[in-house]
Amino acid sequence: MTIPSLLSQQLLGALKQALGEQLPADFMPAVTPSQDLRFGDYQSNAAMMLAKQARCNPRALATQVVDLLGETEMATAEIAGPGFINFRIKPAYYAERMTALLSDERLGVALTDKPKTLVIDFSAPNVAKPMHVGHIRSTIIGDVLGRLARFLGHKVITDNHIGDWGTQFGMILWGWKNLLDKDELEKDPIEALLAVYKTVNAKCKEDESLLPVCKAELVKLQSGDEENLAIWKQCIAVTKTGLEKIYNQLGISFDYWLGESAYNDALAPLVDDLLAKGIARESEGAVCVFSDGFHKPQDDPFLVQKDGEWAPVPAIIRKADGGFLYATTDLATLDYRTQNFNADAIWYVVGAPQEKHFKQIFDIERMRGVTGDFRHVAFGSILGKDRRPFKTRSGDTVSLQDVIDEAVTRAAKVIEEKSSDMPAEEKALVAQQVGIGAIKFAELSQNRMSDYIFDWDKMLALTGDTAPYLQNSYVRVRSIFRKIEGAFQAPDTLTITEPAEIHLARLINRYGEVVPSTLDDCRPNLLAAYLYELAKAFHSFYEACPVLKSEGKMRETRLALCELTARVLKQGMGLFGINMPDRM
Repeated sequence: MTIPSLLSQQLLGALKQALGEQLPADFMPAVTPSQDLRFGDYQSNAAMMLAKQARCNPRALATQVVDLLGETEMATAEIAGPGFINFRIKPAYYAERMTALLSDERLGVALTDKPKTLVIDFSAPNVAKPMHVGHIRSTIIGDVLGRLARFLGHKVITDNHIGDWGTQFGMILWGWKNLLDKDELEKDPIEALLAVYKTVNAKCKEDESLLPVCKAELVKLQSGDEENLAIWKQCIAVTKTGLEKIYNQLGISFDYWLGESAYNDALAPLVDDLLAKGIARESEGAVCVFSDGFHKPQDDPFLVQKDGEWAPVPAIIRKADGGFLYATTDLATLDYRTQNFNADAIWYVVGAPQEKHFKQIFDIERMRGVTGDFRHVAFGSILGKDRRPFKTRSGDTVSLQDVIDEAVTRAAKVIEEKSSDMPAEEKALVAQQVGIGAIKFAELSQNRMSDYIFDWDKMLALTGDTAPYLQNSYVRVRSIFRKIEGAFQAPDTLTITEPAEIHLARLINRYGEVVPSTLDDCRPNLLAAYLYELAKAFHSFYEACPVLKSEGKMRETRLALCELTARVLKQGMGLFGINMPDRM
């Protein structure tokens, strides 16, 4: 059990004594880490929350509660301001916690007591197109949410909902038959297919008579033409091969690759069902879902304010020409995941511009009586130093493969400068770990809803809030143990007295609190900020508290704190899919 949980229970007991029946039956006081350590380790505003209902002065109630709490083996309590209750954890208690963590593989992170079956939909590139820098956020955030959820005890199913169906395939099919260079297809299949698509697209603009020919190829595909189906399947296969190269470099895998085409047969019956139930209706030849008045207008995803009035913005699920849209496919996908995967929760890691789309989809599910934790995990954009969308100098979208290659190349230069005597094979491995780690941490250290600037120099810096800084911190810790004789033996007891020791123990202990909260709101930046603070605390500790020159119980304690720091850094960064080298 975490320290906040223990303090919360103690505080609840004191509040019951102070308030009796005036305390709401379901009330559980929140205890949170103090933002300013001058006021203690943890704090609660429970007295301030309850004072109004109890018709008493909040500071007076806080005083009564603190008196009832008294001094425990764990902490002392004091009052601040208008009625905050601050807790200071005793060094001896931190020492006990550190001793326990030395034999805990999970380092204080408890398994959830409410495990879910969670489907995470992320990455989702299009067939016949290379992944670009815009795929970084969905791919990396989605992977980390899956890692966190699995670590906390949830059953996680990851699904790469690739774009493998649609009007672009008419052009690709015609281009495959008439323009494709098979040698180029062998060398780089995705670039070859992209080149074909771009060429045919340009030709269609020059010669309008070609567009109907491409559409006819699409119709043949949709009708089950064997030749076109075979080409389509080959396009998917070669695209998947190219994508898996990138995913393998990033250390990312999926349980399923169920693209848009997997749900084709379900679309028409879905629309018929929505019509039959009165959830959808025809409008100007199309089939649409309109607001059912369940929400207030300002919260209704099917309404928008125009000229001071609320106007309908329906979700179109079948066009007038009989074609289906993303909304139809996403509804069919939700059906499949709830029925076939028995999903309790389905999270979509997709950019913020799709917010209204997902609000409509989830609201249609409510109308259908389908419930679950349906969540749109939105994120902002990646910008260049000019604060515009990150592009190449020519204005093209930056290839994700080029980003990875550049990161590894730049990391290799840093490794060469820092450790020129390292064997070539080890240099190559560390460059991969540092370069890819830099890309991931630069993403994960951001609030996912914020736009951020893609800055190579900052990403790969050995100082500041970066993966190389944390990796170098880990290397520094491990170097201590290379200087001692024999393997580290965990002591039975620790003695923590110095301020830097106390602060490092404080942060090591908070790991068990931070990891669950990171998943709660899908905010990897909480864990990233914590790991950075831990690394800083270690460096302060290392400067203030000699480790190898100390003796006896002091030396044992400081080595134990170093060992726990290394374990937390490695496990925490591992939850980000970032490897920690032993040398840099």
